[in-house]
Amino acid sequence: MTNITVVTEFILMGFPTKHNMHILQSALFSFIYLWALMGNFLINMIITLDQHLHTPMYFFLKNLSFLDLCLISVTIPKSILNSLTQKNSISFLGCVIQVFLFVSLGATEMFLLTMMSFDRYAAICHPLHYEVIMNMDKCKQMAAMSWLGGGLTAVMHTAGTFSFSFCGCNVVHQFFCDIPQLLAISCSENLIREIVPILISVVLGFCCFVFIVISYAYIFSSVKKISSTEGQSKAYSTCLPHLLVVVLFLSTAFTAYLKPTSASPSISDIVISVFYTVVPPTLNPVIYCLRNKAMKMALGMLLGGKLIKS
Repeated sequence: MTNITVVTEFILMGFPTKHNMHILQSALFSFIYLWALMGNFLINMIITLDQHLHTPMYFFLKNLSFLDLCLISVTIPKSILNSLTQKNSISFLGCVIQVFLFVSLGATEMFLLTMMSFDRYAAICHPLHYEVIMNMDKCKQMAAMSWLGGGLTAVMHTAGTFSFSFCGCNVVHQFFCDIPQLLAISCSENLIREIVPILISVVLGFCCFVFIVISYAYIFSSVKKISSTEGQSKAYSTCLPHLLVVVLFLSTAFTAYLKPTSASPSISDIVISVFYTVVPPTLNPVIYCLRNKAMKMALGMLLGGKLIKS
């Protein structure tokens, strides 16, 4: 007979810091969080108030900014609090909730980015039929399917991950409850119940990525036929940043979830996780607001008080 201690809380180690570096880390994460919070909130407000932006493209962008706002709020505030208090603990239930919300929002973002690429394909490759293909009822249905798909994916992963036993070691080498690191410390020998959901998600993610790449192949082929240099520039400035975020988000997530798990991961594992948890919600306001002429005009009107009056 051996004594087994059942885990009731986890210790989130986060970034290895020395002396007072945890203060610098919390300050950096606080700045990033406030920037993402302000940027995504502004996008939502501008699109809601400006009637000219009530189109499919901005409808999806509004959903994306709300997703990003929620996604970064699931992980960063807890990490900041842990850095400041130096306690680094999260309850078992808190970890379950964090995993569910993170996977749900992350999967929904993946599906929504796929819908956005189809929207751009319809707008550029079939402009005469765009309003028929992408009417607002269809957009709402596509957004609802994205949210539903994200929720089902989260249920599958959360149930799979926490059906395992956690006993003895409760140290998670990550700044949030991430599935690969939870699997690394599980004392269950058979991990097939979570490996299968991960493989299903990877296949879904790969299919979304292929769909996005094919959509942009058609888009760039159509853009080359545009005689106007200004028209080409506008199309590229809209599509290329979106493609960049998609590649960054999916490639780093694939890397993290397909790598063999280790009980003592390197700092590179934590850095990779930053690229699919923190960077997209921080970059999207810059890409879709500061680089978008219509959004910049609406932002100017909002700051001038004209948007609210109208």
